Amino acid sequence: MAEVEAERLAAWCRGRTGYPLVDACMRCLNTTGWLTFRMRCLVVSFACYHLWLHWRAPAVWLAQRFIDFEPGIHFSQIQMQAGTAEFVEMRVYNPAKQAAEQDPQGKFIRRWVPELRRVPAQYVHEPHKMPVSVQRESGCLLGEAEGYPMPVVVHKDAYDHAKRRLMEARQTMGYPGAAKAAGAHTAGSRKRRADERDSHDIGTMMRAAAAAAAAAAAAAAAAAVA
Repeated sequence: MAEVEAERLAAWCRGRTGYPLVDACMRCLNTTGWLTFRMRCLVVSFACYHLWLHWRAPAVWLAQRFIDFEPGIHFSQIQMQAGTAEFVEMRVYNPAKQAAEQDPQGKFIRRWVPELRRVPAQYVHEPHKMPVSVQRESGCLLGEAEGYPMPVVVHKDAYDHAKRRLMEARQTMGYPGAAKAAGAHTAGSRKRRADERDSHDIGTMMRAAAAAAAAAAAAAAAAAVA
């Protein structure tokens, strides 16, 4: 593992990414061994897409902590969330948006990230936007050893990188609709869920996979007869 990847993995494991909801989840998990399903999706999405880590390292680390770990479910769920399973959409979460929706008052965040307990509500989901004066008043100096870290990656840059790389990979592997989706992305389209579902229609993908499997089986049968 490269040095940058190792540093990102360590920050994720310790709950020191600079994204409050992600960090609260990781610290909660370290203590309790439990997260809700939605929060499990968030931390895996963040590790695989924002931090661009291979799914294996986060998967093993989580497996060692979940009190309900079951390998047959765990690893397949990780692969689906990481976008490596064949018939799934790309689930790239916006950690700040998720924080505002799932923990609007910041109660969960403040419980598990004590550095942010005195941070005003308007900054608790994105503390890196705090002016220095507010940092001092709240006792949370960003980037300081005793304070809270700055974001380990810039959300928009990481988000765009992950989306582009995943679309390129799917196009290379021949996913139905991937070329159309990639073209729309590079053109700057901002159409979201409905269009993505159409362009990555699961029924179409399953039929294509079934046809490919049937063709391979027929070729194998013909070779056996010959």
